[in-house]
Amino acid sequence: MRPRRYVPSEPRKARPGPGRIWGRAATVIGAAALASLVLPAGVGGAAPAQPMPTLKQLVAQARVLSNEINSLNEQANGLKIQLAQARAEADVAQRTYTGDLSRLGAGKLAVGQLAAQSYMNGGMATSLELLTTSSPQMLIDRAAFMQEVQLENGDQVSQIAEGVAAAQRARDSAAQQTKRAQQLSAQIAVKQRQAQSKIRILNSAVFKKAMAVFSQTGQYPDFRVPTANTIGAQALRWALTRRGDPYVWGAAGPSSFDCSGLVLWAYGKVGISLPHFTGDQWNMGIHVAKSQLEPGDLVFFYADIGHVGLYIGNGLMVDAPDFGEDVQVQPVMWNVYAGAVRIVG
Repeated sequence: MRPRRYVPSEPRKARPGPGRIWGRAATVIGAAALASLVLPAGVGGAAPAQPMPTLKQLVAQARVLSNEINSLNEQANGLKIQLAQARAEADVAQRTYTGDLSRLGAGKLAVGQLAAQSYMNGGMATSLELLTTSSPQMLIDRAAFMQEVQLENGDQVSQIAEGVAAAQRARDSAAQQTKRAQQLSAQIAVKQRQAQSKIRILNSAVFKKAMAVFSQTGQYPDFRVPTANTIGAQALRWALTRRGDPYVWGAAGPSSFDCSGLVLWAYGKVGISLPHFTGDQWNMGIHVAKSQLEPGDLVFFYADIGHVGLYIGNGLMVDAPDFGEDVQVQPVMWNVYAGAVRIVG
């Protein structure tokens, strides 16, 4: 579980922002759903009522749910990248198949023409022409021509056979990638439904006050914007301009972000293209030791590399933390730290 965020003495309410797709308003849920959040399971509803969780307990529960939502979001981001690749490969395979068919049609026509020419000018009439010719040179020329026709015929027939096989492979590949795209789309939908069920809980009346505390943005008195001119420091300064913007599932700017989306957007501003998935960002640069961290390095968290932020210095980072929280500066979560990556140009 992540450590509790720093809460300033006069907390500022996180502004919802027009792009927050899930909404932050509390929703009314049924009495049975409310009871399931605050009461233990009983037989026939006969179990005695338990005390309502304290605000601290609800905030802790919100933290767990928010982390789970964030993890589901990154899983969906990874699947979206695979989906785009599958669709692109299916498109290439389909265009290859269409081109192969076009060339195959032209090849068949050429072979047909050669076969007809061979039959009319060579083939069965070859012996007669060779016997009746009065010119040795013409005899040599005709014999050479017939040999060439036969060779060309064989080559084109072979090319057509290869074309048929290539077209078949391209058609099979297109079908496989289309099927894969359909499977990936279904998996993304499952992740979205799982996250939405958790978001409904956080939007419920039970968690309303806890989320008001949970979503406060921290500010730290010892925070200074690094002035270095490295690629990382430049991207970091861009990321810091988005403080206060909301976390939104799958967003990558310019006014709302998820964790990997903020990194993608910030580095995009300095001409570096990164994938929208923590798992891929983990493999995009040079891995650096904790003792070697520099401003702008990507810092990753949890065993599944489910969260990422940009390192500032002095144990601080900027990130788009989780559902319900805005882009903010906060302490690096060393207790769940997984490693760091430096992006180089």
